[in-house]
Amino acid sequence: MSKVSGDTLREAIQTMLQGAEDKPRKFQETIELQIGLKNYDPQKDKRFSGAVKLPYCPRPSMKVCVLGDVNHCEQATALGVDAMSVEDLKKLNKNKKLVKKLAKRYAAFLASDSVIKMIPRLLGPGLNKAGKFPTLVTHNDSLEAKITEIRSTVKYQLKKVLCMGVAVGNVGMAEKELFVNIQMAINFLVSLLKKNWQNVKSLHVKTTMGKPVRLF
Repeated sequence: MSKVSGDTLREAIQTMLQGAEDKPRKFQETIELQIGLKNYDPQKDKRFSGAVKLPYCPRPSMKVCVLGDVNHCEQATALGVDAMSVEDLKKLNKNKKLVKKLAKRYAAFLASDSVIKMIPRLLGPGLNKAGKFPTLVTHNDSLEAKITEIRSTVKYQLKKVLCMGVAVGNVGMAEKELFVNIQMAINFLVSLLKKNWQNVKSLHVKTTMGKPVRLF
């Protein structure tokens, strides 16, 4: 049972979109859900993590890179997505700085089954350390669908502080789409918490440059 009523959420979305309209920016602002937790001790309590795929893609322009075999590299190029072949990866020569740079440049990676096995050998532990180890793509998968899936998935991971934020949409989306996404993101988060709503201190939504709007 959600403690954020539909009306509260609708109003917050309208306030937020109005704010973004009043001060248009030169880029498409992302909408973030910000969560404050309570009654939770990150030192003692189990830190949780989880990922949920939202029905509407919140980050259509998120940078993804395909580490692929010939076939996947061609498909990626056709989709306008960056791709790197095994040869390209060998050129990095396991240089930690270059691998770190690569991990920074993209928000997520995909890799063909033949390539994924070689990643530790080609790149060392750099991608894993950055928390960006590639997602597997086989030839039975549609590359485009996989990329959309990655762009639609939000991850919750509690670190040492009791606040977190996840992208749940962007200013270009319809109110209804945002409503569905935000509700799903909230309900999924609450399901991860030990005491569910008793662990939630506050919930806000905000656009990249806008003011936070309180939901809870």
